Amino acid sequence: MGPVLDNLDLFFEGFLTSLSIILWALLGSLVLGIAIAACRVSPIPPLRAFGLFWVTTFRNTPLSVVLFATAFGLPEIGINRSFFFFGVLGLVLYTSAFVCEAVRSGINSVPAGQAEAARSIGLKFGQSLRYVVLPQALRTVVPPLGSVIIAMFKNSAVVGAFGVGGDLWSTGQTLVSARGLETLPIFTGVAIGFLVITLPAGAILQIIERKVAIAR
Repeated sequence: MGPVLDNLDLFFEGFLTSLSIILWALLGSLVLGIAIAACRVSPIPPLRAFGLFWVTTFRNTPLSVVLFATAFGLPEIGINRSFFFFGVLGLVLYTSAFVCEAVRSGINSVPAGQAEAARSIGLKFGQSLRYVVLPQALRTVVPPLGSVIIAMFKNSAVVGAFGVGGDLWSTGQTLVSARGLETLPIFTGVAIGFLVITLPAGAILQIIERKVAIAR
């Protein structure tokens, strides 16, 4: 592990960059995924069709293709941003489809009588979804949503291959290819960096799962 300890400052900077990618992608994919889930269960046919199209497209497209389209396709139509932005955007678009389906399964698990009771007191669809259905649905989707989130954490390594630079994967790649350091210890250090992120996240999700199970 000598090469890792000798370049610990670079690994730490890469860790912070990867963590930044993960946090932005987590926030974006949760917000977008819940919004798409609302479209999927909407009483308005065009919204349901849009939600189905979104999920079918992104859930059946490889992440590398989505990242390639955002990083190299969007500039072709005049959208120019940093590779960090494009990388996070691609990860958000891809992950939102899986978040959507996890949330939709939770919405479908809520008894129909709950929504009917909300409508009977004058709440519109959006209000009943926000105040009645979603709070109950989100409790049931912690396990599948947790799996999606952990997978997204690991998928953030793929983002580094699309020119983001400075993340854990790019740091390891640079140290091996440009500086000629040994591959095994360097990428062991990269793996440890991701474990430092994913293991605590998994523990936190288990705690949340126990809490909401008690609440139910």
